Amino acid sequence: MTKKICISGYYGFDNFGDEAILKVLVEHLKNFKCNPQITVFSSNPEETSKQLNVKSVQTFNISAVLKELLKCDCLISGGGSLLQDKTCIKSLFYYLFVIFSAQLLGKETVIFAQGIGPISNKFASFITFLILKRCQFITVRDYNSMILLKDHKIYAKKCSDPVWSINIPKHEKTGKIGIQLREFSSVTDEFINYFAFCINKYYSKKEILILSLQNKLDLSVCYKFEQKLKQFNPNINAKVIENTSNKKVIDDIASLDELIAMRYHACLIAIKAGVKLLPINYDIKVESLARDFGLNYINIGEDIGQPLENFVNSNIVYDELKIKGLNYDFELLEEKICRKNN
Repeated sequence: MTKKICISGYYGFDNFGDEAILKVLVEHLKNFKCNPQITVFSSNPEETSKQLNVKSVQTFNISAVLKELLKCDCLISGGGSLLQDKTCIKSLFYYLFVIFSAQLLGKETVIFAQGIGPISNKFASFITFLILKRCQFITVRDYNSMILLKDHKIYAKKCSDPVWSINIPKHEKTGKIGIQLREFSSVTDEFINYFAFCINKYYSKKEILILSLQNKLDLSVCYKFEQKLKQFNPNINAKVIENTSNKKVIDDIASLDELIAMRYHACLIAIKAGVKLLPINYDIKVESLARDFGLNYINIGEDIGQPLENFVNSNIVYDELKIKGLNYDFELLEEKICRKNN
């Protein structure tokens, strides 16, 4: 029996991590035994449909979203960090609205590889956990989310991030150094200035790629950093690389010798590709990833000179068996979605 599945998430915004999650999810869903018909809610439905060969409707076209929910058997919400109000409480209520609408329509609801919280607004927190209690299957990508749900008597299975399941071919190393930055409140002019000074100190003779993973949020700070590097050293070989496709981002990262990065999925791809990595901790998920692999990291707001010097002089070797063991368990998801009685 063919199952009709809707997918809701932060899709169509050209964010590398979320688009990579969606690609992995759709590719596996297409191989499920129940032969799913897939509809993705996306802010750029034309591009999503073209890239993934699925039906897609506009995220904020509420009538179109409700129409698809009415026709579907199951809603998959995620992955990523959708259910939190640190970024924007409006987005939290939107994703909750989609889940609750599916539940009111009698559809199965699945939370896919999400990080839950932080949710500081008490009303939003109450509504979130009330709705999550009605979900049929929940997987979360970090231990803190699992414990948070357990405290609210909600069972969730701890899983790995789906992007661990991406196959990355072996890349020839180019000797290049990667810097990956994103716009964030703690990425101040003072931080950029000192960071550029340190990078020039240790990597002035290397080719430096300054990587954007989401052009809307990353490009401004990337170009500011490039400009600051060249103020310290007009001859430094540094350039900004814009995100033009997921494949390009993966190829760029996998070919590096070293990467210093903020974004979680930039760090993940570096580890999976065997690239020497120094994470910049701006979010608990980045810190957790660093700790999982025994990596030192930079804390924004603290002295970055010493961690950077230690990184330059270190040799990092990843546990390959551990990396292989992080593939997402899509067989369990298939079992839950394709069982005959749902």
